[in-house]
Amino acid sequence: MRRRKLAGCLAACLGIAAGAGVVTALPASAAAGCTVTYEVSSQWPGGFGANVTIKNLGDAIGSWTLGWSFGAGQTVTQSWNTTLTQSGSAVTAKNVGYNGSIATNGTQSFGFNGSWTGSNPVPTAFTLNGVACTGGVTNPTTPPPTTPPTTPPTGSPGGVPSDAAWVATGQFDSWTSNGYTLNNDVWGGGAGSQTIWARSGTNWGVVSNQPRTSGVKSYPHTGRTVNRTLSSLSSISSSFNVSVPADGDYETAYDIWADNYAYEIMIWTNQKGAVGPIAESYDANGAVPSARNVSAGGHTWNVYRGSNGSNQVYSFIRTSQTNAATIDIRAVLNWLRTNGWYGDVTVGEIQFGFEISGTAGQSNFVCNSFNLTYA
Repeated sequence: MRRRKLAGCLAACLGIAAGAGVVTALPASAAAGCTVTYEVSSQWPGGFGANVTIKNLGDAIGSWTLGWSFGAGQTVTQSWNTTLTQSGSAVTAKNVGYNGSIATNGTQSFGFNGSWTGSNPVPTAFTLNGVACTGGVTNPTTPPPTTPPTTPPTGSPGGVPSDAAWVATGQFDSWTSNGYTLNNDVWGGGAGSQTIWARSGTNWGVVSNQPRTSGVKSYPHTGRTVNRTLSSLSSISSSFNVSVPADGDYETAYDIWADNYAYEIMIWTNQKGAVGPIAESYDANGAVPSARNVSAGGHTWNVYRGSNGSNQVYSFIRTSQTNAATIDIRAVLNWLRTNGWYGDVTVGEIQFGFEISGTAGQSNFVCNSFNLTYA
């Protein structure tokens, strides 16, 4: 089950000089202030990578949007910790689901890769939440690397492929590729180390080393945001193929959020070790299903219902385990509606990954392929 960090900001200004490294924008003259650090983390012929950190100096806010214009031939290709879009020269970076709010003096960071042809000029004007700002820029002192970040960093654990396009170890590091957003999502208490890697948003994995103590430690996942009412959706279909360790405490699971996180629908396709769903009641064998042998979405499930603080949790546990399948997710969600467990909910994020409680030493989890479509 995913947990979210909150972040955001108001008005900012930033820029870089030729051959840039780290640039810090001075406080803007806009009403609610902030500072922005823009770091060109890598630069090579035809491409570059950049990291942006925004510090909020004004009142706390609930969401943020940073905008700027690229020059001719400059194009965003990938991003992480943000939803980043481009229309012509206009670039817009918005918070993702878990980092929309930020306190005064708090910070939020995101990053992206881009390509360029002809030249790679520096943006000269920025807006944050629609507020234009200007300010001084310090000159960089150290040029960035000149090779693309396509290989794992020094010290990456075994199991990270050499052709990974993205590798990260941060607690909530995320990356967006081809419409899918990945997140390392190490949220549980007492968690150990975890490295996430990806060739794409649908071919990725983690190298995780978690103590075999009680409680979920992490939920590394990929996913898409739908934001449609269930009745308006004619289809939601997904397929997957995974490779998982022979030992440990984990499950492979979809985590689906509805009605602004009021409902959490989990679909477990395999499980190993000391893990179990949230339920209304328990006996000597563990959680007691609220419904048994339910046929929905092309599979047979035992269904559990329970509460996880502020949200209702429904868990579909496949009666036989599998590492590869296609699921009619809309049919699963409609089973809950038909049986009166909720109404015409708004389907928000649909995530897929590995919920890890413990590992048998350093363990590799791989999503060989994944697809999620809806209409």
